[in-house]
Amino acid sequence: MTPEEEELIRARQKSRARIMAVLLIAFVALVFAISIVKIQAGMPLRSQ
Repeated sequence: MTPEEEELIRARQKSRARIMAVLLIAFVALVFAISIVKIQAGMPLRSQ
């Protein structure tokens, strides 16, 4: 594998890692926001 090909692969991996990080942060923010809304509404966190 040439150095140019390795550089291209690393760039793609870095791009995918950034996308995954953004998606993970968005998911955590969504779960946090839903939890806050439920707490403010006085709803139980778990249905039993």
